[in-house]
Amino acid sequence: MKKVLFLALALGSFTFTSCDSKKEDAQEQVGENVKDAGEAKADAMEDKADMVRDSADAKGEAIQDNADKMDAPATK
Repeated sequence: MKKVLFLALALGSFTFTSCDSKKEDAQEQVGENVKDAGEAKADAMEDKADMVRDSADAKGEAIQDNADKMDAPATK
């Protein structure tokens, strides 16, 4: 969330710098697009990592639960 706010503020500050040439503005926009694409890719990778971590945690918990059941005394 902080990154999004920072990017919005940064983009807003560019609107006040109207002394640049159109060519410079275009190059700056290309740079911003590259940074935004990188940020989106990083966010997607973080989401995927979280899903892998959650899946591994769930599998590990299930294995531990099964192991705990082996130690329980049999009741008749």
